[in-house]
Amino acid sequence: MIYFDSAATTLQKPDAVPAAVAAAIRSMTTPGRGDHPAARQAADLMLRCRSEAAEFFGVSEPDSVILTNNATHALNIAIKSLVSPGDTVAVSGYEHNAVTRPLHAIGNVSVRIVNGRLFDPAQMVEGFRQAVNGGVKAVICTHVSNVFGYALPIDDIAAICRKQGVPLIVDASQSAGILPVDLKKWGAAYVAMPGHKGLYGPQGTGLLLCGESARSRPVLEGGTGSLSRQQDMPDFLPDRLEAGTQNVHGAAGLLAGLRFVRGKGLDVIARREGAVISALAEGLRRKGGYRVYAGAGESSVLSVVPLHTAPETLAGRLAEQGVAVRAGLHCAPLAHLTAGTAETGTLRFSASVFNTPEEVEQVLAML
Repeated sequence: MIYFDSAATTLQKPDAVPAAVAAAIRSMTTPGRGDHPAARQAADLMLRCRSEAAEFFGVSEPDSVILTNNATHALNIAIKSLVSPGDTVAVSGYEHNAVTRPLHAIGNVSVRIVNGRLFDPAQMVEGFRQAVNGGVKAVICTHVSNVFGYALPIDDIAAICRKQGVPLIVDASQSAGILPVDLKKWGAAYVAMPGHKGLYGPQGTGLLLCGESARSRPVLEGGTGSLSRQQDMPDFLPDRLEAGTQNVHGAAGLLAGLRFVRGKGLDVIARREGAVISALAEGLRRKGGYRVYAGAGESSVLSVVPLHTAPETLAGRLAEQGVAVRAGLHCAPLAHLTAGTAETGTLRFSASVFNTPEEVEQVLAML
């Protein structure tokens, strides 16, 4: 199979990832629930995972790295910690349903949508400046669009939030493991990310990075192995946000994936994935018959609209030839409304570090 659906989840994993999961399954139980060797090994593993993630993503304390089920879980914690009914928030026009649905579920939240043109960072910055100056409870912004691969000017948006004292939540689902992500530099309240995409961990893993001033609200209550006599959740991290048995086996794989990314280097990964996507975009432009949505910079995601067939039809044809891509709205109808593709959706190619120029040539020959 030629796999170009890594924006959904990476299929090819470094060999160390399944090996780490298998080793953890055989040797580790639950941290904080016993003093036997299997529990101690689990506790050590969880601390290593938090510590290395904290170092890589600019988090001051390992305990401020929360292990979640995925980025959606992490975003729900972040959003519901900061936003209440009656509040006003600002979001980009490229947000995923993992942002918009929690806001809808809270109810009576006024959402200011910053609708900047695709690949126009200056317009996006000015839009957020105006939205924040109007008074908002929080800003929620994707780092990279999961539909179009558009890297939003998050450094500038973060600077606006810091200047105005507005909490910032960053969705790093498509940037973690590819572009620099730095909680401290941004001064963000929260940064959410999956473990199973650009970090090459197993599904069922994610991270929530918590800023120093974040006051988090649990979305799940239960056992933590700490303060068991009281019925309120502990007021300290990570226990406050990690009720129930933790996914130690997944964390083992996530740690292995994180080490793979650090060993490769973000520059190498971004350059390799960007070269693959750029070659696809250029090849489709030469062929004609497609609207190609691609910016000038490096990206791991490319969306196109075929002019003579539906995206879903073409995705099906490619699947029959052993190529995995994704067609539709990609759980981000707001992004399609902003870009003008809501009626058709798009055909999306998304790369990982394991894709090759030879695969690009094979796919172009099929189109």
